[in-house]
Amino acid sequence: MGKRLISQNRGRGTPKYTSPTHKRRGEVKYRKFDNLEKNGKIVGVITDILHDPGRSTPVATVKFDNGEERLMLVPEGMKVNDIIECGVKAEIKPGNVLPIGHIPEGVPVYNIETIPGDGGKLVRAGGCYAYIIAHDSDKTMVKLPSGCIKALHPMCRATIGVVAGGGRKEKPFTKAGKKYHAMKAKAIVWPRVRGVAMNAVDHPFGGGRHQHVGKPTTISRNAPPGRKVGHIAARRTGRRR
Repeated sequence: MGKRLISQNRGRGTPKYTSPTHKRRGEVKYRKFDNLEKNGKIVGVITDILHDPGRSTPVATVKFDNGEERLMLVPEGMKVNDIIECGVKAEIKPGNVLPIGHIPEGVPVYNIETIPGDGGKLVRAGGCYAYIIAHDSDKTMVKLPSGCIKALHPMCRATIGVVAGGGRKEKPFTKAGKKYHAMKAKAIVWPRVRGVAMNAVDHPFGGGRHQHVGKPTTISRNAPPGRKVGHIAARRTGRRR
């Protein structure tokens, strides 16, 4: 009898395949978008900078004037006791949080909201940043690290600067164990064995006189778990022309 597929094991929800979110420092979101930020600004101080397992960038604890404490993604160049301003009247400098409609064109930003008040969704990995491209009356164009240009509401907030932790990928993994633990912190099973390298009882693509799939790689959304591998419910196949 063969073994279960990775996708089948993942569906069971056992600890090996569950993301270890209990190790993380907490939710990294902007504070509630209240009238204080919409009409002026609120000032906070970075009290500590912490390593966050499973995240590619450090996080900072920020204490605001009103006594509120939040976790925030740190931009490059900031340190403990630095001041952070949040609001429409905040200064244009790294670490400050403003609605993208109030940020000049060409300024690098990160942790961008997709809907005003959602806390930040886009550009959160270490070393990443996006650019403000253009402003319109009802939308602001942002160029993401992928090169995609996205139109967002002008009141979506973003932090000015570049996410700390850049250059993380430049240091090589000197042994397999380091790679394994780095992947485990993000709930990625590593190493990943190719299906065609397996036996026929272990994977739908396994077996045969040489390593080949032997059947179409697109599969229905309604396929049973033991067969659901390859391009699941692909909209299109073939080379783009």
